[in-house]
Amino acid sequence: MALPDKLLIANRGEIARRIQRTARRLGITTVAVFSDADADAPFVKEADERVRIGPPPPKESYASVDAIVAALKSSGADAVHPGYGFLSENENLVAACKDLGVTFVGPSVHAMRAMGSKIESKITMVEAGVPVVPGPIQALEHEDDAVKAADAIGYPVMLKASAGGGGIGMAKCRNEKQLRSAFDDARKKGEMFFGSSRVFIEKCIEKPHHVEVQVLADRHGNVHHLFERECSVQRRNQKVLEETPSPLVDRFPGMREQLCAAAVLAAKAVKYENAGTVEFVAGEDGSFFFLEMNTRLQVEHPITEVTTGLDLVELQLRVAAGERLDQLPAFSRHGHAIELRVCAEDPDKRFFPSPGTIATATWPAGQGIRVDAGVESGSLVPPFYDSLLAKVVGHGATRAEAIARLQAALALTQIEGVKTNLEMHKRVLAHDAFANGETDTSFLETHLGLKS
Repeated sequence: MALPDKLLIANRGEIARRIQRTARRLGITTVAVFSDADADAPFVKEADERVRIGPPPPKESYASVDAIVAALKSSGADAVHPGYGFLSENENLVAACKDLGVTFVGPSVHAMRAMGSKIESKITMVEAGVPVVPGPIQALEHEDDAVKAADAIGYPVMLKASAGGGGIGMAKCRNEKQLRSAFDDARKKGEMFFGSSRVFIEKCIEKPHHVEVQVLADRHGNVHHLFERECSVQRRNQKVLEETPSPLVDRFPGMREQLCAAAVLAAKAVKYENAGTVEFVAGEDGSFFFLEMNTRLQVEHPITEVTTGLDLVELQLRVAAGERLDQLPAFSRHGHAIELRVCAEDPDKRFFPSPGTIATATWPAGQGIRVDAGVESGSLVPPFYDSLLAKVVGHGATRAEAIARLQAALALTQIEGVKTNLEMHKRVLAHDAFANGETDTSFLETHLGLKS
């Protein structure tokens, strides 16, 4: 049950650097893979070894199973960590690693497949006794079928791509006209981005909160939760700010225990291994329903790490090596943490991406501050990938202290050369509604007037 000798990191940017840090501490040799657009990126320079995998487009580099397999063969790596996005939830990569005798740091093909489709995963959750959002648990072939389903459960409804993620192929519909208009678009986006045109429909929870539970499981049947995170501040159904504990959950005695128990049930239902996140939509009344399970490390994992003192990447590596979680000390959580996603985009122009070269990047430091950055002064921000530049985390004994530390940190943060959402984050932290924990998924539009 030894840790790997050489770890290939099948990703880029801040998450590649973050995985490298843990591997370096554990004495594991790291291999960076890079596209031509990232040849001079910090994560490439800091790795022990480097392998070029292709031109900038993701399908020809980071999202190509063939490219990653070739890099594994040429580097001699005995393990691969996929990070998040790209191939992190691709069962073909998992199968290829098994054929090569390479350890995949993540779940099995079975668990990935079971949670890869929102429709099949909902069926599994119903059988496991996990609450799901009301709606027919089946794919809809025609827009007339969608209209009938919406009439049965009542508007508003959410139309979703079954294999979707990151808000892609998702549409909120308040009437039949909107539903018919969105139907073909959802199918096309599902096919384009995820290779499946299957769509389904659910009741829309008004003023929803996005609450998730970090789980960790080993191959011996041990499943633990590492508490919840609230991720309700979003644009285009994608998170830009996360925190733990959840202000919503804090308001309802017993909700945390029920939520975390449901997440553990969900993981056990698919015999899950490694780190994963069970996502729920929660109402203002404290009700909650299963949304999906992300079978990978999440962008927002640092807030769980700073409040528990755990290194999730190390635990992923140890679980992948066959170690048992029941031999670890009991998990507990201390204080409050908030993560801000710093992105190269313009919030005033519907969050339009802002690629370019960063002239200056000055990141904050200090008590209770953690920065996971993928760029530095002089770094290129390519137009081909997600706009995330860094994650700035504030940790304090209380939520108010975490907010105050982040506000001080942002005053020390400077990025020149590309547009960013730094000013937006300052406005969020200073808003009374945020201070009161009133953070449903429409927060940015409702309170800051920012449309996406």
